[in-house]
Amino acid sequence: MSIFGSIMSRIFAYTGLDHASAAPPAAAPAAQSAAATTAPAAAPSPAQPVDVDAVLGAMAAKNPEKLNWRTSIVDLMKLLGLDSSLTARKELATELHYTGDMNDSASMNIWLHAQVMQKLAQNGGKVSPDLLK
Repeated sequence: MSIFGSIMSRIFAYTGLDHASAAPPAAAPAAQSAAATTAPAAAPSPAQPVDVDAVLGAMAAKNPEKLNWRTSIVDLMKLLGLDSSLTARKELATELHYTGDMNDSASMNIWLHAQVMQKLAQNGGKVSPDLLK
């Protein structure tokens, strides 16, 4: 699975919230299996938007580390239990078609965070405007 697919899967599959908007509904298994066969590269989009802010906020509240997931791709990846190494971030940058200098990790990280939030929104995530830069 791609790194972005892993990010999306961990957010969209999170069930630690009480309200229905934060997790994909369990209904319509036939529709879900059809979606899985038409979109092999990424996790299937949920039938209802997933509140990305609420999911990540709930995950952060349960995490013993104080992670700044709202602005840091490294902290976002750590929060999701993913490899946040420079190598992994370069792989994510390649996957998302980053055209800048990968040796300028600060610029790349800012771009990656913005792209991940935009892609989450494009794939069924409800992302607050302050995260969509």
